Amino acid sequence: MTDEIGWHTRQLQAALRARGAVGRCVDLADCNIDTTAAWHGLVIPGYGRELPDAVLVRGIAGGSFEQVTKRLGVLHALRELGVPVYNDARAIERTVDKSMTSLLLHAARIPAPATWATESAAQARRIAMREMAAGHALVLKPLFGSQGKNLQLVGEVDGVHHPMPDIDARYAGLAYLQRFVPPMASPGFDWRVMVVGGRAVTAMRRVSTHWIHNVAQGARCEPAVLEPALAQLAEGASQALDMDYAGVDLIAAASGPKIQVLEVNGVAAWQGLQRVTGFNIARAIVDDLLDRKLAQARRLAQQSLPLPERRA
Repeated sequence: MTDEIGWHTRQLQAALRARGAVGRCVDLADCNIDTTAAWHGLVIPGYGRELPDAVLVRGIAGGSFEQVTKRLGVLHALRELGVPVYNDARAIERTVDKSMTSLLLHAARIPAPATWATESAAQARRIAMREMAAGHALVLKPLFGSQGKNLQLVGEVDGVHHPMPDIDARYAGLAYLQRFVPPMASPGFDWRVMVVGGRAVTAMRRVSTHWIHNVAQGARCEPAVLEPALAQLAEGASQALDMDYAGVDLIAAASGPKIQVLEVNGVAAWQGLQRVTGFNIARAIVDDLLDRKLAQARRLAQQSLPLPERRA
């Protein structure tokens, strides 16, 4: 399932062909619910009255609340119909909603920056004032956002004061705030660790002179050794959110836990990471989808088949 056909889909299709499978690109926006069309009530372009053997979610187009709800509903329905979905709608919802990500990481005792989410502008200002008094700055993020877009510092950083913006005008009336983790070197960096099937498989450093380290914002990718501490935290974060595969962003911190999880990406891009690693990420994803997820679904389907009727 993808809203764009490009490098990632070509990589996945090649990995599927190598396993004797065919990958079709379908946009969730083009999938419909029609209870008259087939027993399952779904219309998936290219499949007629049938369903795919498995679904790999590569991208979901943005849209209205109603449109996105329908698209996720199709993924929910596929899972309930026994089609393995990689990552399924529940996992994607946990990572798209950054506040839920933070809550689940906290519940699993995964170290992450202190986080707040509030619909009250007054409460957001009080949090910022309290944090500033304690010597901390904050990062204000859109609840639903990616690629480092629309992130804003709040508080004093390097002698410059950054005021709290109007959350109603720019952040849909909700303040999602994380304690700012200052860079420990110049230029600063964080890590992106790829987790597939619960196992950390490869990593890179994202290096930038700017405090935002996303590749889409100009950071450069460097190879990184997948140290045990990085692997353990990334795997723990993926498990806490019940992910099939995930891109986990981590950062070194001068205070508190030495390494902290910043974000978990449920529809992770890996083109930059692939450039600096010899590990074939698309192949690992496809192998895990077929050998674990699809095989498990087929075993469960066989176990649930009705027993042959006994004759007297």
